[in-house]
Amino acid sequence: MGGFDFDVIQRSLPYLFYEGMAFTLQLTLIATLGGVALGTVLALMRLSGQGALAGFANAYTTLFRSLPLVLVIFWCYFLLPYIGAWLTGADRPIKVGAFNSTVITFTLFEAAFFAEIMRAGIQSIPRGQAAAGYALGLTYSQVMGRIVLPQAFRNMLPVLLTQTIVLFQDTSLVYVISLTDFLGAASKIAQRDGRLVEMYVFAALVYFVISFALSQLVRTLQARFAVKR
Repeated sequence: MGGFDFDVIQRSLPYLFYEGMAFTLQLTLIATLGGVALGTVLALMRLSGQGALAGFANAYTTLFRSLPLVLVIFWCYFLLPYIGAWLTGADRPIKVGAFNSTVITFTLFEAAFFAEIMRAGIQSIPRGQAAAGYALGLTYSQVMGRIVLPQAFRNMLPVLLTQTIVLFQDTSLVYVISLTDFLGAASKIAQRDGRLVEMYVFAALVYFVISFALSQLVRTLQARFAVKR
């Protein structure tokens, strides 16, 4: 450790956290919220019993769960402008931007995983509760919104947080389209100052601390919910 330069880490903290980590957390939050919302819709479609809706949801989740995320990032980045032009009838590719493309990519990709989590959560609720709701005169949307989904979210919260941790780590793949997340910021400083060991070790420690803290939160939630059951 004699040649380990701690000063380069200290000098780089504002850039690493105010730009790199801020981008990582922003992308994680947006993709999580969008993925959970879309994933819940897909789960409901898959459990609807209607052939076309269930078939589409099943095909969607199977497709995205079978593809590498980095490939989907490339697809969306290069193809979305042309798809947008085709949908809008524009003469040239529309401007989507790297950030918007990444948000769309992670939301669509994570929705496939959140959909399976929510489907398991919905199926974990006893059917008798839904039947009791229908007996009281509630509609399907009311039964789902007031009875089933709140309990499903509660049951699946630890698993949802675990998938969010995976998403937080996967955001580092945005380097392939030259966006600067936390790891990308550390890499730029490492290349600029020639301090690869220091910056990559520090980046690994930061990812470990955040992921470990969230994992402990997941364990706490699992223990609390297990006791209540």
